[in-house]
Amino acid sequence: MDIAASFDEYEQAALAAIAGASSTDELEAARVEFLGKKKGRLKDLQSVLGKVAPEDRPAVGKQFNEVKQRVSGQLEARKVELAKPAAEVEGLDVTLPGNRLSRGSLHPLTQTIEEFKEIMTRLGFSVVEGPELEDEQHNFVALNIPPEHPARDPLDNFYLATAEAAAGGQTLLRSQTSTVQIRTMEHTPPPVRIVSIGRVYRPDEHDDTHLSMFHQMEGLMVGESVTMAQLKTVLSKFADAYLGGDVAVRFRPSFFPFTEPSVEVDMYWDGQWIEIGGAGVVDPNVMRAVGYDPEAVTGFAFGLGVERFAMRRYNVSDIRQFVKNDLRFLGQF
Repeated sequence: MDIAASFDEYEQAALAAIAGASSTDELEAARVEFLGKKKGRLKDLQSVLGKVAPEDRPAVGKQFNEVKQRVSGQLEARKVELAKPAAEVEGLDVTLPGNRLSRGSLHPLTQTIEEFKEIMTRLGFSVVEGPELEDEQHNFVALNIPPEHPARDPLDNFYLATAEAAAGGQTLLRSQTSTVQIRTMEHTPPPVRIVSIGRVYRPDEHDDTHLSMFHQMEGLMVGESVTMAQLKTVLSKFADAYLGGDVAVRFRPSFFPFTEPSVEVDMYWDGQWIEIGGAGVVDPNVMRAVGYDPEAVTGFAFGLGVERFAMRRYNVSDIRQFVKNDLRFLGQF
């Protein structure tokens, strides 16, 4: 057996495989094939050394080590080359600064809701939540809305065909966040100072200012000698904090079954009056429905449209833009 020829053949094949490796995976495959300790061509070549005459082993062993070192050196050099970035990859010059990745952001309504919570918390209100799937007791009865009231019309609500409905009860998607104030008062003795912000559902026809799903912030304050003056003060402070200091608030007489007296709330901002919600003094019947004594405590409640504020704040003319998921629109916020 010509050992020198075997060494030369091994070295040439190894160097060719290393030079031809175009990726780290291919280079690793070459390493295993030619320098693997447990199997591969180096192991086969090493087994030949045992067949060499004793007097020739030092010289052959030296030659074996030199071949192995040259192959190992070329392997390391090729590894370094592959680790370097190429000057161009498929026409892209990777030495130039990269393009900044676009970052997502919170939805404008989510931003509005979080800011509402932050403002009302500073005004001393706690944030509470309630279910969006409601029963008639919390959505109507406890809010002093009688069975014949138009607000309970099936055409104005999303009633669900559930087992409770079949048994005579009614389940619906809540039409107002006032349901949360009822649930809170049922389990919380006065004083109470809360806001609830969430989705409500009404089968309105979609247009520039109406959706069948939108967001409300419901506020409630109950305690001794709570007055309309305090209600107006809270709404004024809220408007100043969210829209800026140059905001005026006015009340217009109205009617809601769960407040008496009741008012529509307008805010003067950017040169015009805009309607932003309803409010009033909590009706005594609502107090009694949750176990409160209307002779001992009084309270006020208000409901504000989140989308109305966001549209005004960001100069959005069509409420439907908030639900279209158009990244060109959402990317502005």
